[in-house]
Amino acid sequence: MKWYHLAQRVIGGYACTRSEAQEMLRVADDETLDLVYGAYQLRRHYYGTAMKLNLIINAKSGRCAENCAYCSQSIYAETSIDAYPLVSEDVIVQGARQAYENQIGTYCIVMSGRKASPREVRTVCSAVKKIKKEMPIKICACLGLINEEQAKALKAAGVDRFNHNLNTNASHYDQIATTHHYQDRVATIKAVKNAKISPCSGVICGMGETDADIIDMAYALKELDADSIPINFLNPIPGTKLENMDELNPNRCLKILAVFRFINPTKEIRIAGGREVNLRSSQNLGLYIANSIFIGDYLTTKGQDTTKDYQMIEDLGFSIGTKAVETKI
Repeated sequence: MKWYHLAQRVIGGYACTRSEAQEMLRVADDETLDLVYGAYQLRRHYYGTAMKLNLIINAKSGRCAENCAYCSQSIYAETSIDAYPLVSEDVIVQGARQAYENQIGTYCIVMSGRKASPREVRTVCSAVKKIKKEMPIKICACLGLINEEQAKALKAAGVDRFNHNLNTNASHYDQIATTHHYQDRVATIKAVKNAKISPCSGVICGMGETDADIIDMAYALKELDADSIPINFLNPIPGTKLENMDELNPNRCLKILAVFRFINPTKEIRIAGGREVNLRSSQNLGLYIANSIFIGDYLTTKGQDTTKDYQMIEDLGFSIGTKAVETKI
């Protein structure tokens, strides 16, 4: 079994090549399970049966001046989402309490917009301090572009992780957004790392990228040493530029997940937005590759009933918690 043996070599220190990654994306659909089994060897070796749960609070919604083609929160999108300023500290803290009560490992505070204002950063920092005093839950902040000074303030407040996705490959970036650039995102990730915050950065697949783009993204995140890699699968939202995009199916998604696992074997691979609509009845197979998922709703789209997620994890024999081997968080 080729993929099983490749996984054993990777566990031994071998680095997966681009040609091998390309072969994964092109594997015949009736051989996808062999690839999943190979990727599972890596997931099991580094993370056992542990499944990490993450929960998002959409702390500031809409009115974003960036023109990201996939996003319903952009002012360029013709959508009717709820738009509101940053919620209060109390709302953020209460969300953390609910997350902790539901076995959530990481609580993600997410804001729309290019970057947070100084006041917004202070509010988030104050809320995080309150959360950390009350409960042992990990905090991830997603506040757009930040500099090192802001990152240090977040670190001092108790933020464990900061998310800023690459989203797509550098060569494809101007097809997705032009109001900021790929290197702006890279600079934010580096600022986070310099502040000693665990970097979280991932991608959105299904936006017209090529196989080579997907492989380039996986290697870019390896080079950046992202501790957590969320893999989003485009959920085309009416009113956005990509509303008619339809490039994904369950087998394609599983192959993409396998590529990221083989290239980044020791990292947290998270199935993120679009899981339900793209993996559909194959979501359980995705968990044999990924060791982390979001529970509940996303930013402006709905997730599936959380009871189904908990049941799926239990049925697979996985355990919710922090038994995974994590080096930085």
